[in-house]
Amino acid sequence: MSQVEEARQEQQQPVAEKAPYAELQIEDGSDAQEAALPPPATSSPPNSKAKLSATAIIPVWIVLSSGVIIYNNHLYNALQFRYPVFLVTWHLTFAAVGTRILQRTTNLLDGSKDVHVSKHMFLRSILPIGLLFSGSLILSNTAYLYLSVAYIQMLKAFTPVAILLISWASRIQDPNRKLMVIVLMISCGVALASHGELHFNIYGFAVQAAAVAFEASRLVMIQILLHGLKMDPLVSLHYYAPVCALINLAVLPFTEGLAPFYDLPRIGPAILFSNALVAFLLNVAAVFLVGAGSGLVLTLAGVFKDILLITGSVLLYRAPITPLQVFGYSVALCGLILFKMSGGK
Repeated sequence: MSQVEEARQEQQQPVAEKAPYAELQIEDGSDAQEAALPPPATSSPPNSKAKLSATAIIPVWIVLSSGVIIYNNHLYNALQFRYPVFLVTWHLTFAAVGTRILQRTTNLLDGSKDVHVSKHMFLRSILPIGLLFSGSLILSNTAYLYLSVAYIQMLKAFTPVAILLISWASRIQDPNRKLMVIVLMISCGVALASHGELHFNIYGFAVQAAAVAFEASRLVMIQILLHGLKMDPLVSLHYYAPVCALINLAVLPFTEGLAPFYDLPRIGPAILFSNALVAFLLNVAAVFLVGAGSGLVLTLAGVFKDILLITGSVLLYRAPITPLQVFGYSVALCGLILFKMSGGK
């Protein structure tokens, strides 16, 4: 939220087929929710939708994905609106309303007609995945209060390792020598990047690590509970945003209370609306991104976006990075690319 991105975008599913790493950012992210929003269990945009070429949609996706993260960071640190739970809840509420407007006015959510959510499916699948998604979004956004944008992006490179470890532990995938080498590469790279961080904060590190664990668990649970179900990013957001918004709303009184509401006049409606709109547009872009290029093309686009975001954060916020971090992150990125090229197998 977006928050509803940072994690949105972004993403990194060994088990869920080739979905862009988006955070809602939602922030990234979600990356997004990355704020990322929720990557689909299986992405298969209907043929009736207009398709854009990779050269047209990838730059748009990179700008929106990076923009969500930088905008959220600006709210948290420059404007001192340090209420990630409220912001995530606002992004999810905006997305819940936005997807329903698009459903009635466009064909972007025609895929929702093929998804039939029964009470049993809601309680068994949607709700538990929504709980993990809410946890991922809240934690990943909270990390921006303590860590730099550049360092958080480096830590997110560990997500595929977390997915593999959970998949192996739950026995839905068997380890092999190639994957063990990839796990070692990414782990060593992230460890070196952490060792080289000049402003290391143990609490922020723990929060981001927990966010990675929640996100990885969510993606594995999608594979287990929603295997074969075709939901593109917008359709997925259509179903998860209301659930996650209500979950976050229940958490809000116990975390931030009424403080963010008292601070709203200082921020103003224009900033809140534009912030949520950028996060929402990221998910619209993700619909066109899926299927615009091969898995390798999307992976390389995600890597380029991360490098661009890290470079931009260093220039914008004067956040120092060390040569050791550059080397460690390069090793982790090489492992990530090998992972994607191998199909996570």
